[in-house]
Amino acid sequence: MNCDSHFHVFGAPERYPYAADLRYKPPRAPLTEYLKEASKFGIERFVFVQPSAYGRDNACMLDAMREVGPERCRGIVDVDENASDAALERLHAAGVRGVRINVNPVKPGDAGFSKNLLSRIERLDARCAQLGWMLDFLTPGWLTRELMPVMERLKSPYSIAHMGMFLAKDGVPGDFVAFVKTNPKCWVKLTGVYRMSKVPGFGDAAPIARALVAAAPERMIWGSDYPHLSFADQVHTDELFGLLETWAPDERTRRLILSDNPARCFGF
Repeated sequence: MNCDSHFHVFGAPERYPYAADLRYKPPRAPLTEYLKEASKFGIERFVFVQPSAYGRDNACMLDAMREVGPERCRGIVDVDENASDAALERLHAAGVRGVRINVNPVKPGDAGFSKNLLSRIERLDARCAQLGWMLDFLTPGWLTRELMPVMERLKSPYSIAHMGMFLAKDGVPGDFVAFVKTNPKCWVKLTGVYRMSKVPGFGDAAPIARALVAAAPERMIWGSDYPHLSFADQVHTDELFGLLETWAPDERTRRLILSDNPARCFGF
């Protein structure tokens, strides 16, 4: 079964209020519209990811997960690292299998910023290890690089969204590719290419995607990043789905990325 391993849904704002520190204007993206879109690509399993627009109020995502059902979906939440054990157990029963470490992907370089995240990461890592959950990192490329030594020490498995958010114009990040290859707890999401590339067709990002697929095909997963947030008027899911054929021309590798890998990663 094909799996979308990274996407968001947004409900009516009067029912699901937004956080105070919005990075973007949330689009209209109810579950019904997403499922229509996903059906075009044979997607039958779903990994919901909490969008920053809702902060740590996961209600919209959890309601959507209940509607889909626990056999077909998992969730990645944003929670306080000191949330109660009972709260985490309730989330686990709902199908949650991970927590986000979410830093604005356009945050300018700030050497040493990773130190501000260490306490949260270490606390969540310990708790995720107990629950059988994972950490899910969304960070700008410079911060992904700064966090690599921290990730290497994690007890829990972890995923890195948007191919680490290394800008395509800077070429293939060889150190990151080598890191992914040699760290078996690391999963990479082939997502958000439009955040890395500004050229038509995102051709300059293809070498990064291909290098990652070649380095660890058994730990690559694909996601639509629906509804593409502030890029919604520039990209379409069918274009993004089609890119996978150029990044992984071999049908068996694509099957790993779309089906077998997410099944192992998220416990379907």
